Amino acid sequence: MKQILSLATLVLGFCGIVWGADAAKQLDAAAQVVQSMSSSNQIPSSLLKQANCIAVVPKLTKGGFIVGGKHGNGVVSCRTASGWSAPAFITITGGSVGLQAGGEHQDIVLLMNSQGEQELKNGHWDLGAEAVAAGPTGDTGATQSTGWKAPVLSYSNSKGAFAGADVGGSKVGSDQDMIHNFYGKDASFQTILDGQVQPPASTQSFLSALQQVAGK
Repeated sequence: MKQILSLATLVLGFCGIVWGADAAKQLDAAAQVVQSMSSSNQIPSSLLKQANCIAVVPKLTKGGFIVGGKHGNGVVSCRTASGWSAPAFITITGGSVGLQAGGEHQDIVLLMNSQGEQELKNGHWDLGAEAVAAGPTGDTGATQSTGWKAPVLSYSNSKGAFAGADVGGSKVGSDQDMIHNFYGKDASFQTILDGQVQPPASTQSFLSALQQVAGK
């Protein structure tokens, strides 16, 4: 019995290390995507500053969410009274994101208004045609004409250039396993995004990059 318990403890400890490494990889990759946004004015700064929540699905070593039916992982943060919330982990599946922009390796950025924030916090969201629109690029009249009517504006980054992306037909959900392993069993998707969970030190590079491009 003691041997079984020792083995179980060892397995759990190993899994914790793996989960932590995966979380760190996602956060570092997301921070790099956000930093590249600051050197490219193709996502309008006015929209970034209006966004209630910003989700980033970075290019991953495995399972990049580009080809139809694939699956990807990312992080999302929402504005709170004290600044950007701790990032919550998300999954995104379905659709054929990015194929129209050419190339299989891209980063996805989703900007959400107040309606998008409420839908997001439900924990599972089907992005139908009425819910998402390809975001305009550059601070031009196109930004104003969009009127931010869709709950989500979507962008993809291919070869260093951000462009509006079609993510209609995809699904966004909370990654509960990653959330619980990173923040603990008491943390939930909504409490994280509401700012009730203190962001760990390992999230600061992502949050600092987010604040740099989108303000507090």
